[in-house]
Amino acid sequence: MLEKVSLEKVLFLDIETVPQTYQFPDLEEDAKHLFELKTRFQQNDDKSFEQLYNEKASILSEFGKIVCISVGFVRETTTGKQLRMKSFYHDDEETLLNQFKKLLDEHYNTPYHILCGHNAKEFDFPYICRRMLINGIKLPAVLDIAGKKPWEISHLDTMELWKFGDYKAYTSLALLCHVFKIPTPKDDISGADVARVYYEENDLERIKVYCEKDVVALVQLFLKMKGDALIDDGDIQFS
Repeated sequence: MLEKVSLEKVLFLDIETVPQTYQFPDLEEDAKHLFELKTRFQQNDDKSFEQLYNEKASILSEFGKIVCISVGFVRETTTGKQLRMKSFYHDDEETLLNQFKKLLDEHYNTPYHILCGHNAKEFDFPYICRRMLINGIKLPAVLDIAGKKPWEISHLDTMELWKFGDYKAYTSLALLCHVFKIPTPKDDISGADVARVYYEENDLERIKVYCEKDVVALVQLFLKMKGDALIDDGDIQFS
């Protein structure tokens, strides 16, 4: 199937998220109560709500926010494939979501366009949709999947592709890059560091660089799965 995918119709993406407040005590009282209700079955004597908040808030769209969306565009040239990177990152989530929506509305707005991520059907795509609605932003056509049949949804997920129908498997992007021998630069930070870097260091640029590395790895993994050669570092452009 993948050999029929036109790379120029695919938008590769990854998001970085943080909690809406750095620490649990900073939440409004109503939000604290609602977080406790949502995570009550995970709390025990060894794990307080404060610890759960540190671990879970950024990945729960009701208690987190998006601080960066990085995207990659692959283009075929006479000398081979080129990858161009672009990131939307801002302290104001509504601003970056509107910028991202503008890209989708103007350039990825037909049934032939595809969004691709790793574990994106479970995390990135629904997270973006929920945060758009919370911010009062109308969903772009490519994300508005309500009422669509499965074969009408133009989303690809490299983790789902790797499952081959095995619903038990979770395989990280890092592990797949390792097994496919895809060279990746040593990360400056990990996902666990994003909230600290955002709230303590106020370094969105560093988070953006980390997010873009994941998109580059995603593209290279997709090419491996497609049976294509990797894109050389010199053919990757960062805007």
